[in-house]
Amino acid sequence: MLARIRSGALVGVDAVVVEVEVDMSMGLPFFNVVGLPDGAVKESKVRVLSALKNAGFELPQKRITVNLAPADLKKEGANFELPIALGVLCAAGLLPSAALGGYLFGGELALDGALKPIRGVLPLALAARDGGFRGVMVPQANAGEAALVDRIEVLPVASIAEAVRHFTGEAEVEPFDRSARGEPVAAPGVQLDMAEVRGQQDVKLALELAAAGGHNVLLCGPPGSGKTMLARRLPGILPRMTFQEQLEVTRIYSVLGLLNGGQSLVQQRPFRAPHHTISDAGLVGGGTSTRPGELSMAHRGVLFLDELPEFRRHVLEVLRQPLEEGVIRLARANQHVSYPCQVMLMAAMNPCQCGFYNVADRVCSCRGQRVIDYFNRVSGPLLDRLDITLDTRPVEVERLVALEGKERSSAEYRARVEAARERQAHRYREHPGVLCNAQMGPRLLARYTRATPQARRMLELAVKGFGLSARAHDRILKLARTRADLESRPDISEEDMNFAIGCRMLDRRSWLDHARAKGGRLAS
Repeated sequence: MLARIRSGALVGVDAVVVEVEVDMSMGLPFFNVVGLPDGAVKESKVRVLSALKNAGFELPQKRITVNLAPADLKKEGANFELPIALGVLCAAGLLPSAALGGYLFGGELALDGALKPIRGVLPLALAARDGGFRGVMVPQANAGEAALVDRIEVLPVASIAEAVRHFTGEAEVEPFDRSARGEPVAAPGVQLDMAEVRGQQDVKLALELAAAGGHNVLLCGPPGSGKTMLARRLPGILPRMTFQEQLEVTRIYSVLGLLNGGQSLVQQRPFRAPHHTISDAGLVGGGTSTRPGELSMAHRGVLFLDELPEFRRHVLEVLRQPLEEGVIRLARANQHVSYPCQVMLMAAMNPCQCGFYNVADRVCSCRGQRVIDYFNRVSGPLLDRLDITLDTRPVEVERLVALEGKERSSAEYRARVEAARERQAHRYREHPGVLCNAQMGPRLLARYTRATPQARRMLELAVKGFGLSARAHDRILKLARTRADLESRPDISEEDMNFAIGCRMLDRRSWLDHARAKGGRLAS
């Protein structure tokens, strides 16, 4: 007897509907799974048979063949165990198959028949809604996640026996009550306040500018100048995520299986700070199982790269295209996947290997060429993609004491940032996909960056004087537009342009003049 039931396979951050065909025929008892399954799917036949036996179901001694269609799509993980088990029962005549056609199924089976939580439930629910299915049946632990998707029915079950009783009519499962879904657990570290950082007023204003326009930032300064403290407080001044953004981030964390502790929806903007020993696959995704990397995990949030020159050069170079396009496209021998990565990149570095080049009252042990070599570990094209590059200096002890309790809080910065973002949202309301100034293309840049003649002249002089690229020219214009939005100005003023030019310290390279005088040489 042949039975058909539907599930979903993860491809990138989406789910593709998979038809699980189960055939039970005469022959020696044998259980075979075909359709390009990975090792975990092949092992599922052992768990399925043990779970059905321990749940009290008696199966006939026949040959069982399970086909996962389409056959050319790789199937991974333990998500197919619930649909395979239900399909086996249907093929054995123990369960009516007609009622199962309106649902997508996903779940991992324990040996006693209980259902364990799985990853990728949110993409599965989205596939059910977009495919016109009535709903999904998933483990109880994943029900809140699936219920984020509207217009579908979510059936939470704790065991295979409970699922069978629902479809036989013995004890129907109540659909998940969306109003009873608990609040998500806040991620650790998101409550850090900008008021805890004393001094560094110029850097704080630049970070406010970066948050308002979604611009990338590099801080260069000696150890103890507050670079990491400032970076960890940047998410606290970013605008609150919309529900659509929350769904985008939650889908990525669902695919990775990182929704835990009762968390069903990621409401805080992500902050990811990978170690400098990370591989390129760990940063942008890929690997043997083709999963999202740290860059996608920071989607709609902040990716912080501390000690930037210590990262391997080829790892940093893979960031160049994703930072421009906001999406990672990976091509492998058997599949092509795309991961979203609309991130704010924030990086930090020391001015030299010892960390004290050109720092008052400290002795730098690096010779001129060593300073230049350290700087050259980060390529020019990558630096060109950083909108704001600032020099940070340690704050004197007397000033630290004087500023105690007098710094602006993250809430104050966020209020100004959200007001600026609202102006940008209104400006780009006719341009889907553009949410902030950093995402403007050439056409929008020409249309929305009106500036006074004096401001335009100031930019021309800066481009000629510092030898800036066309990309640097455009990024300064975007910064100036954001500064005007923060100050509620319709056009870019001289003050806005001057502030934007001042936020690009590395364009001038004046901080390396002393190293060149000591015999250093910048790479051409």
